[in-house]
Amino acid sequence: MNVRDAVARRPWLLAVFVAAMVGLWMLSGTLSRESNPPLQSAADVAAKTDVSASRVQVEVQTAKPVTRFISVNGRSAPARSVQIKAETDGRVEAIDADRGQRMTRGQRILRLDMRDRQARLEQAKAGVTEHRTAYEAQLRLQTEGYVSETQIAETLAKLEAAKAELKRAELDLRYREIRAPFDGVILERDVELGDFVRQGDPVVSFVDNTKIIVTGTVAEQDARYVRPGMVADAQLVTGQTVKGRIRYLAPVADEATRTFTVEVEIPNPDGTLPAGVTAEMRIPGGEMLAHKISPATLSLNAAGTIGVKTVNQYNQVEFYPVEIARSDPDGVWVAGLPETAGIIVLGQGYVDVGLEVEAVFADSETALAADKLK
Repeated sequence: MNVRDAVARRPWLLAVFVAAMVGLWMLSGTLSRESNPPLQSAADVAAKTDVSASRVQVEVQTAKPVTRFISVNGRSAPARSVQIKAETDGRVEAIDADRGQRMTRGQRILRLDMRDRQARLEQAKAGVTEHRTAYEAQLRLQTEGYVSETQIAETLAKLEAAKAELKRAELDLRYREIRAPFDGVILERDVELGDFVRQGDPVVSFVDNTKIIVTGTVAEQDARYVRPGMVADAQLVTGQTVKGRIRYLAPVADEATRTFTVEVEIPNPDGTLPAGVTAEMRIPGGEMLAHKISPATLSLNAAGTIGVKTVNQYNQVEFYPVEIARSDPDGVWVAGLPETAGIIVLGQGYVDVGLEVEAVFADSETALAADKLK
């Protein structure tokens, strides 16, 4: 009996054979997939990368009280600056000081010629003597009835006019010598020997640099911390750091900038501090709790707010906006974090807020401090 006769007599054998062949084919596909696993998709690779990037280094810190400083950019200037002008006419007869020379109050800078000043002074003195003699004589005659009250009043008026003329002559003689109005230095001299000057002509620019004033503007939210009399630091662009006292704070804010003008007075008795240079003032702004971190730890959120990323007790990333309270050469002090915070010091740029991460502590001491977060 051949196969055809067998299939004809038992048709169900064909169905069993076909089913067996289909089963073998399906089984061979499963074995092939197990021996040759499919290539990973880009999403799978990224997911695995994210898992490795979620390991971050954490440093647990406790806030410390620090003095906050308000930084104000400004400019230094002499305490006083005047332009000395001639108070009488004359030709420059002598020059006793040059520009850049330090002088004390009352020291002579230059002298104008005498002209007829001495003669007018003598004439004024004679006029006073004449009218005083006449006035005294009329007072004696008044008791005898020979002089009226009107005549005495007229003579007294002439005497007072003569005294005024004498005073003008004395001042004119004194004004021929131009002297330093206070301790300071000559900035510029506008005349030379032989120049003729008239009353009101500028002669010398004179500055008081025994004290310098650093002037700047403080923001309206910081003005409440600033008071006249407070001690402040100033760092000049030359690298010199000096101390002074706040001598002035504007009572009203500038309408355009909403800032308050502040002035710091700094002693400069030897004149070594330069005036007219850029300076940065550091004004104490009260005490606050802050953490000291590296500037590299700071980051920005989506809104552009500066802050610090931390890990909470659930190992989730959090973001806290912070305010820089003080800057030191080896780091910055920031306020706005919890009193005890697990600060992400490495890997903060690769994790998002709310992501669960694996915290790796820098040392055993830091790891023990992490217990405070839980």
